[in-house]
Amino acid sequence: MKCFFIFKDKHKARKGTQSASALENQTSKSNDSALARSARSLPSPRSIPELYKENERNFRVFSVQELREATNGFSRLLKIGEGGFGSVYKGQIKPANGKGDPMIVAIKRLNRLSLQGHKEWLAEVQFLGIVNHPNLVKLLGYCSADNERGIQRLLVYEFMANKSLEDHLFNQALPTLPWKMRLEIILGAAQGLAYLHSGLEVQVIYRDFKASNVLLDNGFKPKLSDFGLAREGPTGDRTHVSTGVVGTYGYADPEYIETGHLSTHSDVWSFGVVLYEILTGRRTLERNRPTLEQKLLEWVKQFPADSKRFSMIIDPRLRNQYSINAARKIAKLADCCLNKNQKERPSMDQVIESLKQAIRDSDVGNTSLNGSTGSPGSRVVQRKPIKV
Repeated sequence: MKCFFIFKDKHKARKGTQSASALENQTSKSNDSALARSARSLPSPRSIPELYKENERNFRVFSVQELREATNGFSRLLKIGEGGFGSVYKGQIKPANGKGDPMIVAIKRLNRLSLQGHKEWLAEVQFLGIVNHPNLVKLLGYCSADNERGIQRLLVYEFMANKSLEDHLFNQALPTLPWKMRLEIILGAAQGLAYLHSGLEVQVIYRDFKASNVLLDNGFKPKLSDFGLAREGPTGDRTHVSTGVVGTYGYADPEYIETGHLSTHSDVWSFGVVLYEILTGRRTLERNRPTLEQKLLEWVKQFPADSKRFSMIIDPRLRNQYSINAARKIAKLADCCLNKNQKERPSMDQVIESLKQAIRDSDVGNTSLNGSTGSPGSRVVQRKPIKV
């Protein structure tokens, strides 16, 4: 599988005299010794719990009663989501000092009987306690209480008014998500992943990248949510961490599933799946379609990016209001992310550069399949926040 040239660095061997080679070897040995001495003097990388300890005071600690009042007793009318380990409610919390207007928030209440849920709750508090990026959802506080009514674990997040990328791609009741907005959303999500992979003192593997975990704020700015499955990445010379296989079917890296070896490359695979979802408007698995079309990644192989039939996979709801050249680049980028060889996949920084180029191509002019031109999504009504 051929990927964009920026995904590979080709190094040409240099020829030199024997004396130059000998000097180079001596210099290399000297540098290695210096690096070894330096490495011994450097402090060991801090773990996620250690980093969290520095920031835990930034979180507000709520009582169960406060969050019960914030949600009208966890009213079903205020439920805005439900996952494998709990429900999410829209609520209003009063400022800590009791002054000012209440703040609208999202409150996740974990299932009391789920031991795995408690593990995810703890991971989410710790990971969100050390990150700070505009494309990651903010955790405002938490509640941890053990009493006669059982174990109570709750999380309080900033409220995301426009639900998730999944809702806008697949919910036919919502207006079509315009082409360029899709690219801008996935670019923001990529920037969030890149920050996790290389923008912190420790490397974080997200492990659960999918359209439903890309939340959208009032202005459709994307933010990654749900860090319950996140893992601290490898350190030193290690290339991966070994762990039990978890995640969502259809998004998990096949090599990770087969070996249990988890790395940032696993997140890149998941990102490739979502790239094809924004291109096609189809979920990774749709059992209500004909047999040959049920698995998205198998279906799109019939329509390569450089083929004349490629346009047949584009989401029909876009009504030709997209850049075909940019769409081909997105498909090629997705193919690179989905390379079976983990080491051949691009880094998220490289993905970001390719996405920016696709957006520039869309800005130059939107050439539709019927030859008309216009700005991406020009026939789609302006989108407004969803009322929940």
